[in-house]
Amino acid sequence: MSDDKSSEHEMFVTEFPKKGFGIVDYLQGRVNFSIMDQMKLMHKSGMSPEEIKKILLASVTEIIDNFEPESKSP
Repeated sequence: MSDDKSSEHEMFVTEFPKKGFGIVDYLQGRVNFSIMDQMKLMHKSGMSPEEIKKILLASVTEIIDNFEPESKSP
């Protein structure tokens, strides 16, 4: 990976602290940070808050709608 790509990722990827959290809180924190990072990048690219909301809600809805709790996760 080139330095340009690395610095671009570092600019938008916030690490969630690993210590002091239970697994559910840790995973939820990672989800929250990931969504906030994505929103910052989308905003910086010129998307409106309405566009961002529409895209993120559609994405989360698709994930939830396709969730199959009985299937084996990787």
